[in-house]
Amino acid sequence: MRYVPAALMSDGPPGKIRGIVWIVLGAVVAVAVVAYAVFTATRPAPAAFQSPAKNVIYLLGDGMGRTHVTAARERFYGAEGRLVMESLPSHGSVSTYSVEKNSGQPGQAGFVPELVTASPAAATAFASGVKTYNTAIGVDAKGVVVPTIMELAKQAGYRTGNVSTAEVTDATPAGQMSHVLARGCQGPDYSADACQDTDVTGDKLPTSDVRVTPIADQIARNGTADVIFGGGMARFDAEDESALKEQGYSILGSVSSQIPATRADLNGASGDKVFGLFNNGNLTLEKAKKDNPYKPQAEEPSLQEMTQKAIELLNQDQSNGKGFYLQVEGALIDKRSHDNDAAQTLDEVKAFDDAVAAALDFAKKDGNTMVIVTADHETGGFNIIEKGSFTNAEAAGPPPNVDSGNSANSSTPTRNGGNFKDEERSTGIINGEGSEDPKNFGPATFRTPDDPANVKDGSKEASLWLSYASGNHTGADVPIYAYGPGAEQLQGSVDNTDLFDIVGQALRVLR
Repeated sequence: MRYVPAALMSDGPPGKIRGIVWIVLGAVVAVAVVAYAVFTATRPAPAAFQSPAKNVIYLLGDGMGRTHVTAARERFYGAEGRLVMESLPSHGSVSTYSVEKNSGQPGQAGFVPELVTASPAAATAFASGVKTYNTAIGVDAKGVVVPTIMELAKQAGYRTGNVSTAEVTDATPAGQMSHVLARGCQGPDYSADACQDTDVTGDKLPTSDVRVTPIADQIARNGTADVIFGGGMARFDAEDESALKEQGYSILGSVSSQIPATRADLNGASGDKVFGLFNNGNLTLEKAKKDNPYKPQAEEPSLQEMTQKAIELLNQDQSNGKGFYLQVEGALIDKRSHDNDAAQTLDEVKAFDDAVAAALDFAKKDGNTMVIVTADHETGGFNIIEKGSFTNAEAAGPPPNVDSGNSANSSTPTRNGGNFKDEERSTGIINGEGSEDPKNFGPATFRTPDDPANVKDGSKEASLWLSYASGNHTGADVPIYAYGPGAEQLQGSVDNTDLFDIVGQALRVLR
């Protein structure tokens, strides 16, 4: 069943339907702006910038923790190398916790933290400056709509863009362009109940409420982003295509025929408003494209290519004196970390860093662009372990303190014995023979540029040994890097909600 909100139902002409949608969404955002102003009046804001930026490019590696960065650096550039993101002058860390449903905000009555966040709550934190529960997008913990920085930038006259390797209806891109009570309310096929959340609202919401309007329907009708590149063609239908065209979007591929766009379509794209989806679902992994260069998925553009094109389109008209705000997500770092797939995780971090390079190259030439690189949370408990060692999961029992013979170690081992593999639970290095065995808990091993030429991935001679502690998110702080006007605000430790204030001040849409 296709659920259509009442605001979209009309016996009148299409123009009337779209008018109703714009009135509903515009009213919701206007109310949210007022409500947010009241909230922020009581919250200390970061120090004002001495010279606000004209443009802001916000790049997010979904699930990318500190070890993801270190491991990718060592994998591709060696121990003495560094990723492009690490070359940015300001370095810091970001706390990522969310809150439980119906919680107050930090410092308010009823505040109840949730120490491990999820992408929807994290996206809402940096896009709207409030903590929320883990399945919510664009609403606070009590279900109240909050404006996003992209909406505020659009209203202020900035050009706006949203790029992702996930479906554009997924949490991070959706966090800038929509407001829903449950992240699964994406479209096109769902029931009304899938978009409701009575635990937050207390009763059923009217179907005209934006919070129960599918994300795809909102994106196709609210015009929040001028340039939209990513995956998720199957989330949109012919009605959405018509709505996009009526707003002046140039559509790459065909939504109504479900034909994804290609790299050639991207390269030829022009105009003020461009909508391009390159896969029916998430985009194809970079490693899979390299391993299968003749399959149709090889025609998908890389994140770097989408980022370069988005910057080109957003920067082409500066006649109004305003710049642009662009969000770029490397989404598949998270998705491969959930599967504990170290090889593809590393390639996705590298692909994300290539997109950072494109943003930084533009910023250096432009001279007035702020670049922020961070993550929403860490995924998998990713670890670099000692060469030749094995993980606790492989051990017959918890390992003892193997450093007990060191005279500098004055501790007393609490366990004796152990420190050998349980052969029933480990069949070898995960990249080597036995990698398909579900009982294999072994580490993944990779050669680095520092290794001799004959060393292969998956061998015990490879110097980079990696393991995961979990298949889920963790509560670890994540790294942040920044360049350009205002970058000094991100030197040190911040909370993810602070990023809303920092970007808003940089674009002069917050005071």
